Amino acid sequence: MRGRQVRRRTLFALVTAGAGALFLPGVAHAEDVRSVEVGGTPGGLAVNPVTGLAYVTDAESGTVSVIDPRAASIGAVVHVGGEPGGIAVDAKANRIYVANPPAGTVVVLDGHTHDLVSVIGAGAGASALAVDEEANRVYAASAATGTLAVLDGVSCTLAALVPGPKPNLAGIAVDPGRKLAYCASTATDSVEVFSADSGKFVASVKVGAKPTAVAVHAASGSVYVANSGIHHMSIVDPATRAERKTVLLRSESSALAVHQGTNTVYTNGGQNGLSRVDGGSGTLTGEVSLGVNPGDVAVDQRTRTVFVTDPLHGRVSVIRDF
Repeated sequence: MRGRQVRRRTLFALVTAGAGALFLPGVAHAEDVRSVEVGGTPGGLAVNPVTGLAYVTDAESGTVSVIDPRAASIGAVVHVGGEPGGIAVDAKANRIYVANPPAGTVVVLDGHTHDLVSVIGAGAGASALAVDEEANRVYAASAATGTLAVLDGVSCTLAALVPGPKPNLAGIAVDPGRKLAYCASTATDSVEVFSADSGKFVASVKVGAKPTAVAVHAASGSVYVANSGIHHMSIVDPATRAERKTVLLRSESSALAVHQGTNTVYTNGGQNGLSRVDGGSGTLTGEVSLGVNPGDVAVDQRTRTVFVTDPLHGRVSVIRDF
């Protein structure tokens, strides 16, 4: 199905701060925004930068929809069963990992055929996923138990199940170069730092209220945290392991993604839309209004195309050149 294109003039945005208005530097716009009807309640979102395909889960139907951004249409619907939640892509191995929290499993799909490769036990409630492509490891954090499952991507087995120091691990991101994983804890307003070398949690960083998502800029090691209980995004310094800056947004954010080449962060903390943040300076640089409260966010590292779910209307927005 061909997506509906939104005219560019509808995308200009103004950011307000307090009682005054702040005009963003330069012109904030997207080349085009297309809407792909996926149905159900789209949840987790991930992109394969090699193939350009995006994947979105739907817990209602137990499926993963494969989106072709060039045609702005669904290329395939893969039935994985259960109630799929978090999803992650290993672009090097061309595999897709899908969490099924009620079963405590992670489903492994072949990225070329979308056939089932394996189902891995990952502990009760395993929901948030992140991939370390260098080590061929997959991390699954549990919101129910606070445990962190370490999965072997080669053998498709559970390598370790690590008790977390804090409950409700809602989001996770990996820094492969520094061999660290960062897990957001909504119950304690913190990010817990896991060392792959020691196999233990080694630090805790206080951030904003109810952090739910984490992303890492690999080159600098900066950690970005979406705080769903407050109107700002936290930036954590990897050296001091402390919050070094907060970025004021127009609404609470629950999802974010970072484009590695430009250190640009995209978050759903905009007013009915998507916000863009310069990760280096920690400044808000643009906003696209989508007319809805968006859900998950993902970015194609090759083309910089941004994908945003609309759980209320069963859609995914495909945003170019923003």
